[in-house]
Amino acid sequence: MFIEPNLSGTRKGWIEVVCGSMFSGKTEELIRRLKRARIANLKVEIFKPAIDTRYDETKVVSHDASSIPSTPIDNSQTILLMAQDVDVVGIDEAQFFDAEIIHVCETLALRGVRVIVAGLDMDYMGKPFGPMPNLLAIADYITKLHAICMKCGNIANISYRKTADAGQVLLGEKDTYEPRCRTCFHES
Repeated sequence: MFIEPNLSGTRKGWIEVVCGSMFSGKTEELIRRLKRARIANLKVEIFKPAIDTRYDETKVVSHDASSIPSTPIDNSQTILLMAQDVDVVGIDEAQFFDAEIIHVCETLALRGVRVIVAGLDMDYMGKPFGPMPNLLAIADYITKLHAICMKCGNIANISYRKTADAGQVLLGEKDTYEPRCRTCFHES
């Protein structure tokens, strides 16, 4: 698959990935970076999966209620259509997107766009989640955030599901998930 790079030499793009478990502050960090880009007068576009309506239909909202307007989309290719003439693209909950999100991020970066992606790196079983492993592989910068284990107080890196639902994707909050460290997760 051919990706046309930005050969003008005026701007170089890159990919930043913010990952971790639920309640680790991924979305909060994404919002912080995007707000700083706007303060710098950069043109910013923000996208989230349309299926994520937990806090708001259109805004990206963190667990601590910080928010930023975004565009909900069903297909990652839509980002390429909607992110024309921008400096920064933010993408929340990347684990819910199709595998084409990797190509989308690479294409944007080659066009000279700073791409900031946030998402869960592991699912509730502690396994790599969706396209996140591939996004981490192509990222120029990676920030892995940790929550606090709700059982022992150590750093947590796994989103433990408290319900018996078996599907990989189950939108939920503190009533459905809690952060756990490796030891407490495997003791469950």
